[in-house]
Amino acid sequence: MNQTSIFWPVMALVGWTLAVLLLIPYQRFKAVFAGQVTAGDFKHGESSNVPLVVSIPNRTFMNLLEVPVLFYVVCLVSYVTQNVTAGMVMLGWTYFGFRVAHSLVYLTYNHAVHRFLAFAASNVALVIMWAGLLLALAK
Repeated sequence: MNQTSIFWPVMALVGWTLAVLLLIPYQRFKAVFAGQVTAGDFKHGESSNVPLVVSIPNRTFMNLLEVPVLFYVVCLVSYVTQNVTAGMVMLGWTYFGFRVAHSLVYLTYNHAVHRFLAFAASNVALVIMWAGLLLALAK
């Protein structure tokens, strides 16, 4: 197994995270130019005047910086310890897919149950990745 193949889902998630990051200034400037908010509404984060359509991209971005740190670490440790397997790469792509699904639900119709299911499924994939690495390291 090519050990560097674990970095493809990593790079995909980084790319997705950066794409979501671009939504933040887009929505903020759009709201300012539409007169919905002022620059002062962002002085200390986001005031209560900020519409959800403006604040949700920021919250989605924060979500992509929280638990995914554990994904990046498990991928890096798998690579460094030469424990990248086809299963690990498949789980990496699965994790990426569910994180994208979670973000898309949040950014579009924002159904809490659908969002939770995508979030939970991504975390199951992540736990399996960590368990697989633990078992490989224990050998």
